[in-house]
Amino acid sequence: MKKLFTLVAVLASFMGAKAEVVEDYKIDYSTKTGFPFYVMGYVPEWNDGVMTDFGGKYEYANKKDEDAKTEGAKTSETIVKTQEGVEYYKIEKAEDAGVWHQYFIADGIPTELDGSYTVKAMVRASEACTFNVNMGWGWNEGQQTGAQVSVGTDWAEVEWTYTGIGGTSCNLVAQPSTTATIEWKWLTVSHNQKAQRPVEWLEQLTNGDAEKAWDDKDVRFDDQSKNFTICAWGKEVGRNTNNDGGSDPFPADIVEVDGGHAFVVHAKDCPDPSVDASAWDNQFWIQSPKSWKSGTQIQIHFRYKASQACKTNTQIHKQNPSDYLHWEAVGDVNFTTEWQEFDKTFTFNDAMSEGWSIAFNLNPDVKTATDFYFDDLSWKIMKLDEGYFVAGSNPDAGLDYDLDNAIEFKEEDGNLVATVGEKNAYVSQIMISTVRGNDAAFKGATLKPTGTIENDPETWLNYDAAGIAKLNLPGVGIWKIYLDTEDKSMAFELIEGTAKEKVIINPNPIEITVNAVERDDLSDGTNQDGTPNVREGEGGTGEAWDNQFWIFANRPLQSGESTIIEFDYVADKEAKTTTQCQAIANGSTAYLHWAAIGDVTFTTKEQHFSKNFVIPADGAKATVNINGTDYEVTNHGIAFNMAEIKEACNYTIKNIVWKLEDGSESLIDQTGNKNFWVKIGAGTNPYPLSGETGIENVVEKSANASKATFNIAGQRVSKDFKGLVIKNGGKYFVK
Repeated sequence: MKKLFTLVAVLASFMGAKAEVVEDYKIDYSTKTGFPFYVMGYVPEWNDGVMTDFGGKYEYANKKDEDAKTEGAKTSETIVKTQEGVEYYKIEKAEDAGVWHQYFIADGIPTELDGSYTVKAMVRASEACTFNVNMGWGWNEGQQTGAQVSVGTDWAEVEWTYTGIGGTSCNLVAQPSTTATIEWKWLTVSHNQKAQRPVEWLEQLTNGDAEKAWDDKDVRFDDQSKNFTICAWGKEVGRNTNNDGGSDPFPADIVEVDGGHAFVVHAKDCPDPSVDASAWDNQFWIQSPKSWKSGTQIQIHFRYKASQACKTNTQIHKQNPSDYLHWEAVGDVNFTTEWQEFDKTFTFNDAMSEGWSIAFNLNPDVKTATDFYFDDLSWKIMKLDEGYFVAGSNPDAGLDYDLDNAIEFKEEDGNLVATVGEKNAYVSQIMISTVRGNDAAFKGATLKPTGTIENDPETWLNYDAAGIAKLNLPGVGIWKIYLDTEDKSMAFELIEGTAKEKVIINPNPIEITVNAVERDDLSDGTNQDGTPNVREGEGGTGEAWDNQFWIFANRPLQSGESTIIEFDYVADKEAKTTTQCQAIANGSTAYLHWAAIGDVTFTTKEQHFSKNFVIPADGAKATVNINGTDYEVTNHGIAFNMAEIKEACNYTIKNIVWKLEDGSESLIDQTGNKNFWVKIGAGTNPYPLSGETGIENVVEKSANASKATFNIAGQRVSKDFKGLVIKNGGKYFVK
């Protein structure tokens, strides 16, 4: 791709090297003796250093939990242990329990926002199989992206890729739906790192050296009002007790050890470990002198040891130690009785934003008294240009972003102004950020307007902070961007080029009524996201998706595309529907992702629904696998599961709008039924609506369809009704 405003000679002088492959993560399973990750119900086993998935014919019950049961406990002669020594019973599943299962194959992978990553693994299976592997950076809607991985029967290096990553620390979760045995030897994650300007890191702590803190009476931590000078805090069971009977943090002690001084926490015995002990009964904090926003990169360094070998985990806390913010920080830290060095670079994500400190939970596995020593504490941030900067691209013309040379806004007539684009390098998309000097930092600190961008310097839009905000402009050319930072607003003006014709988007006037039939009791098994279903009876065959309605876009959608979905909706009883991302592939509907626009609860009173819907990475797959064959996605859609309630229910949806957030495109036709599909009853096939009247949708097309008769308005009528009627899927004229 071409680079906008690239100064080749200048860049070469400080970049020096071409893009290179950087290995971000590697795990050799032969170095483990048991499953080393968080258990999600399934526990791969270790055989001769190989992580082995014995297929979906087994389930695993935590031995400790099951032993506590007096009735119906699941036990077996086979015991499986994790790396941490936790024991699980290995139990054969019932024949009708299903074979879908999931487990981590990697965790704590450092990633960049909007990055692309290649995974390689040495793997084989007892029979050729294809299964999904998710790369995730969170557990909420749109925080995972999937890939289909095909494995053969011989040991081979298998490779797959992910794009559009939205987080800075990721995991990989395998989700096989097979009884085949799958074996894993090792796995790596890497990406192509383009050359960037050298990074300078700035130290934030003035007293991270315990020797200096011991000598310097101004930072001896005897005055807690000097919060900004205190970088080391501790909490010990039974010390500095509060009114609730717990212990509050205090400035960490400094003691003489190994011929020098170090910070220490004399972690006391936890309360009864079998009842109420917590990983955070004893804690240590490394505190920054200020809070940090999402996208800030941090380098953390310290030396550490303990009086016995043990593991700690880490969290992000707010200004006051013990004021919890986020469960994840720099990962687990394994202590030994010898001094070790810890170094890690990590990025504050949205959940960490405004965090101040790293908290060490000192008792996740060892509950007895232990001394934890820390020294040479260092908290560095990347030196970046601060202000307001804009970079442009033109994806259709192959013009890529050059964030290193993003243009700085300058003051002009009371506002900040920047011009982006040039002759022979017109732009159609931009990113505006508050920092410059590192691509990941730039993308993490972008700004996003709250409305539709207009080619009009008098149309001001409010803006908010948003990671990876790529703004589509209503035209291609040279653009002048205006910022009012006091009012947090922005405006746009095309000063050369071609403006797009303004798109007028009207609601589709078709009124769709889905006459959902009563379903059976829910079947045994799990939801598509792996969570247990709520059962209404024994031996049922029903599913929440026995009745469904789809809104399909006119084209495949891309990960990260920001859209708006709106409609009016009502039903003849209160009924919750869940939604999923699905697609049309090979002429039929295909599942993509368990979440779409969230739950939609219908009532007997008409309501209006409106939501900003960003296409999740896992909801924008270019191909889907149907019965072992890959098919290209031809349209993307939102599926409504209309059998969440058991009873029959008539759902009505009308005035549907689905458009890009910037208003530049309607994703559905503004007339007709082309974009709407329906499924009525278990065991039936989805079918597209057609025509302009919206009449077909009221027909009950389930395998157990009733003999009900409807008029052309969709109203149920008696069997003696005269005129045009709809019955059993056909139109008839009754004289």
